[in-house]
Amino acid sequence: MNSSPYVSRVTLLRDKVDSFDRYPFSLPAVRSLERIDLHPKVTYFVGENGSGKSTLLEAIAVSLGFNAEGGTKNFRFGTRRSHSELHEYLRIAKGIRQPRDGFFLRAESFFNVATEIEKLDEGPGGPPVIDSYGGRSLHEQSHGESFLALMTERFGGNGVYILDEPEAALSPQRQLAVLSRIHDLVLDDSQFVIATHSPILMAYPDARIYLCSSDGVTEVDYEDTEHFQVTRAFLANRERMLRVLFER
Repeated sequence: MNSSPYVSRVTLLRDKVDSFDRYPFSLPAVRSLERIDLHPKVTYFVGENGSGKSTLLEAIAVSLGFNAEGGTKNFRFGTRRSHSELHEYLRIAKGIRQPRDGFFLRAESFFNVATEIEKLDEGPGGPPVIDSYGGRSLHEQSHGESFLALMTERFGGNGVYILDEPEAALSPQRQLAVLSRIHDLVLDDSQFVIATHSPILMAYPDARIYLCSSDGVTEVDYEDTEHFQVTRAFLANRERMLRVLFER
């Protein structure tokens, strides 16, 4: 893969923000944010629920021209406006190369993407959109199967792929399959930005991990993430941890 990223840096235009006491600027991941340098292959955002990682990921996606509810840059549907204004305050530094493909996956609204594909295919003209997703309705598959169909059939390489908690519908075995597919696409000149809670998905070796916490956004090593440490401690001594958890 070329070492030059499609998207290299995200900067918050702090002088444009009138107050950091209102949403979304009050979120821990945003309040002290200045800039984030993205890895040319894979960048992860991790952290507790409510830390702002998904809001930040969404703002990056919208700034790049993706639909707020997910899909490609050609999707323009909206079932309910729920995204924040954060994208209006970001400056996105792009590389000299242009991606040929791209997709924004939001686990919570992927159902809406699948519905939009069916609506588009009800219209006249052109080959069915679903053909690019394996030819089988995404609604006729389990959530996990449709995620895998998206990654194996629709993601074609030479692209920017933004994934918000893709592990939501995936078994551990399927998460390993997704990790393998990510590697295939990285080798095919792609760049990923991923928000996740999964210690499996965040294990990609050539990546950058940003922790969103009350201290803001800081870069961490994989082994220093709470996700890795808690999972390892639980599996190493399950009985003791269960005793502690169930003490009354």
